Amino acid sequence: MTLLYLVRHGETDWNRARRIQGATDIPLNDLGRSQAAEAGDLLARRSFDRVVASPLSRAAETGSIIAARLGLPAPQLVPAVAERRYGDAEGLTGTEVEQRFPTGTPVPGREGRRELLARVLPALVDIARSTGDGAGDGTGEGRVVVATHGAVIRAVVTHVAGDDVLHLGTPIRNGSIHSFELRDGGLVLREFDDPIEDESERAGTFAFDWQNALEK
Repeated sequence: MTLLYLVRHGETDWNRARRIQGATDIPLNDLGRSQAAEAGDLLARRSFDRVVASPLSRAAETGSIIAARLGLPAPQLVPAVAERRYGDAEGLTGTEVEQRFPTGTPVPGREGRRELLARVLPALVDIARSTGDGAGDGTGEGRVVVATHGAVIRAVVTHVAGDDVLHLGTPIRNGSIHSFELRDGGLVLREFDDPIEDESERAGTFAFDWQNALEK
């Protein structure tokens, strides 16, 4: 069996300013690097085979920080797990989005959720299938960390587990960890905000629309 641990990248200055990032390549800030290190320390309670990451620098650096904490090589970069594209809305705040694209107004260049899932899900299944049967800890479980993005995690969780697990206002925090297993060729959610034992809560929770207005 293979387990995937999807980690949302650490904070960026655009996260702090409530700006939609999407495919725009914004680096981590100092808090974001600390969040990545905290996630790595939490994950270090278990053994892992490898780390993969979105090629966007905020996720790639998050993956690199985690890999160093786990004593693993630098992450393999997988373009298919990059953030959802938001087209002309990238760089805007929630207020600016509402002004420029009122409810029902199409956003040019915005990637649809079906398009997003069509590239992300097969990539995650391939990552799981290409991983060995254990990280040398005797469990027989392969384990992979995937450093990725909030909209990617939200889409995957909602697709495999439905709205019963992830309600609209539920935050996907920077540095948060969400575990899945590969079962019968598909992904099954193990734990949203996986505590990796007993440390699941960190300060600073907030409503999801505070992170990304378009996800509403």
